[in-house]
Formats: sequence, structure tokens, C-alpha cells
Amino acid sequence: MTVPRRDVQQRGARHPSPTGTGGITRRVPDPAHSETTRQLVHIAMGAFALLLRWIAWWQALALAAAAVLFNVFALPRLVRRLYRPGDTARVVHGIVLYPASVLLLIAAFPRRPDVVAAAWGILALGDGSATLVGRALDGRRWPWNRDKTIRGSAAFVALGGAAGVALAWWCRDAAPPTPSWPQIAAAVVVAAIVAAAVETIPVRLDDNLSVAIAAGGVLWIALLVDPEAARTWWAAREPPLAAAVLTNIVTAWAGYQARTVSVSGAVAGAVIGIIIFTAAGWQGWVLLLAAFLAASATSRVGLRRKAVLGIAEGRGGRRGAGNAIANTGVAAIAAAVSVGGGDPLLARVAFAASLVAGGSDTIASEIGKAWGRRTWSITTLGRVPPGTSGAMSFEGTAAGLVGAFALAALAIAVGIVPAAALVPIVAAATIGALVESWLGATLEGPGILNNDMLNFINTAAAAACASIIVRWTTA
Repeated sequence: MTVPRRDVQQRGARHPSPTGTGGITRRVPDPAHSETTRQLVHIAMGAFALLLRWIAWWQALALAAAAVLFNVFALPRLVRRLYRPGDTARVVHGIVLYPASVLLLIAAFPRRPDVVAAAWGILALGDGSATLVGRALDGRRWPWNRDKTIRGSAAFVALGGAAGVALAWWCRDAAPPTPSWPQIAAAVVVAAIVAAAVETIPVRLDDNLSVAIAAGGVLWIALLVDPEAARTWWAAREPPLAAAVLTNIVTAWAGYQARTVSVSGAVAGAVIGIIIFTAAGWQGWVLLLAAFLAASATSRVGLRRKAVLGIAEGRGGRRGAGNAIANTGVAAIAAAVSVGGGDPLLARVAFAASLVAGGSDTIASEIGKAWGRRTWSITTLGRVPPGTSGAMSFEGTAAGLVGAFALAALAIAVGIVPAAALVPIVAAATIGALVESWLGATLEGPGILNNDMLNFINTAAAAACASIIVRWTTA
């Protein structure tokens, strides 16, 4: 039975059919609720971002915290039309998470009101307009999420991007002069595109959180890039771009022929491979290839047992675009940042740690499913069936550690990171795997996160932890 999702372009809620097999029925109307009113208020609240030009950081933080408390305790008593059926029975829902997301943005960017305002504009006008346009115009839907319309997503990008750029410009005098205004404007447009794509992922994670985190993440990366350093590197880059393109097209074709990737996986993998080959050189690409081959090989270990238990990888083990982005997207970002400014060592450590985490986690998962004799839940420590989200086994954990050490040693051998980074990278990969297992055990079952999102969180957590550990130990 499909889990209902309360997202912004939804045309009909999913409910169990009378036969109990599951199906789609029309939304049960609630006369006390108006979705149009809700979204208009959602958009209007973005106007408060204009205040960020004049108020101090601590004042913005206090106002956002007050808004969270107001929406928890006072708003339900004052306005009923904004609440969807079931909202008032829960403390945490979209109306509370909206100001909570703004609070998170303000806390994350204490000296960049222009970045906060831009992300807020994307959240307010982009997310809200996607609902209104999707409901009014309908039209074709995304293949991976039939509740989301292409027109709604287009409105998200166009209007959310415009609002983000306008608000960033409005707050530009209250922010430091670097990076430049054109760079921020370009980053806002990219952030709107990424946030619109994230909003179409078919999970129950509230869009207020996912959109704010996606937009804020893109804008944070933009702060790390020095355009002059990027231009200097591009002029003297080695190897040539043509070599990167040819190598990755051939590799993607070979992967598809070997039935290790689907068509979408081959395309996404080729794009990511080109970025990594160009930014991190052949050394980075070798580590990428090694992590991919390790994951693909272990996916086929014990395939008969996995098939019998119903826990084998879908599509015959072929990896799709979502898997490629989830396991190597952070590495591509780190590789690009390593040549575009900031601290090159920390960027390379983040690059290596993300690939080590993605590869070793897949090794642990697949070996655990194939050979694990006893699996337990990370949350309860009780025994659970193999393949259960968040489950761990001694065999899988041991294989994951061996894989992490082997991949980290390869990163050192080819010169990506110094030998002193071995332990921090392995430790960070282990932390990322534990975070993923915990979130998988608690949030994947209810449909709040899916496997690709968990993999992305794993690699991002590993990259962040490794960078922090190396910074502390070398300070």
C-alpha cells in the first residue's frame, strides 16, 4: 500500500482502497481548510525576509524562534483554514517547520543575510507557487513522482529563483562584499533548480525542510568558491577536458553493457565522472572507479540468497541515476571546491571521505545481506531480518571497515590525501555509516527518507566529519 504524502503539488491523497489492496481515491474535502489560502500565506511570509536588511543577526534569530512558538501554541487557536486534516493532532507539521527552517537558515549563516533571504525567497515563492500552478494548470507529471507536475516545478524555478535573486540584492549591503553579487545571483538560480528537483523526490520529508536545506546547501557551497582561483585553474587544467569526457563515456558504456548501471545511471555517472576527472585528476577518478567497482562486485555476492530473501538490489543490481548522485554527488562537489578556492586539503579530504563512505557502506550492506548470520537493529539492538533498514551484522561491519581502510589507503597511494588522513577518513566513514543506519531504522520505514537520501546523508556526514577531524588535528 502506498504511503500518503502531503506534498505541495498533490492532486489527491492516497488512501487504502475498500478492498484493502491500496489505491488512489479523491481527496476527502475538509470545509475548514483552504489549500489556496494556506499557500498564499506561505508566500506572503517571505516578505518578512525584507527585514534582514535592517535587523541584527540575533534579532532575526529571536524573531524566527518566536514565530516557531507562535505557530505551535497560538496559531491553531486563531486560524483553522490553514491547517490540513490531521495537522492539529500533531505538534510538528508544515506550519511549524516553515519558521523552523527559516530559523535553521539564520543560525547557519549568521553573517550572510543575503544568503538567508535568498533561500527564504526560494522556500516562500518557489514552494508556494509550485502548489498553486500545479493545482491550477495540472499537465504532465514527473515519471518518478506522479503527484508533481512539470509546470509546477517550472513555476518553482522561475518564481522562486526570481524572488531569491531580488531578496539577495535587497540585502546585499548588509553582507560582506565576498563573494561578488553576480556570483551570488548565479548561485541563487542554481539553488532554485536544485531545490525544485529535491521537492519532487517522493518521500514524506516535509518540503519546508528539504527545500530550505537544499537551497541553503547550494548557497553555502557558493561561498566556498573563489571565481578568480577557478578561472586560474581552468586555464591551466590538466588533464584536458576532452580526455575526461572520452574516458567517462567509454566507462559508462562499458558499465551499461556489463549490467552494472541503468541508462540513467550511466548518464549520471558519466557527468559526475567528468567533473571528478577534470577537477581531481586521474587520481580522483581512480578512487571513484574503485569505489564503484567494489560496490558493484559486492552487490552480486550471494545474489541467490538475497533474491530468495527478497533483499536483492532492484533492476538486477543495475545502479540508477539516484544511486550515482547519492553515493558520488558529494565527491563531485568537493572535487569542484578543491580547485575553486577555500582550503584544498580539506576539500580533498572531504572528497576522499565521501567516496570511501559510499563504497564501504555498500560493501557492509551487501556482505551483511549475503553472509550475515545475525543481524540486529542499531536502535533496539534486537535481532531483525537481514535487509532491514538500519540493520547491522558482524560480517557486514567487518567487511565495511576493511573496505574503508582499503579505499582510504588507495586515496593515499595515488596522492589525493596525506598518510595522516587515513584514520580520520576511516573514522568519518564509520560515523557516516552509523548516522545512515540510525536514520534508516527510524525514518526510512515511515517514508520520510528513502535509500538514496540516506546514502547522500552518509557521504555528506563522512565528508564533514573527516574535514573537521583533519582541521582539528592539523591546527
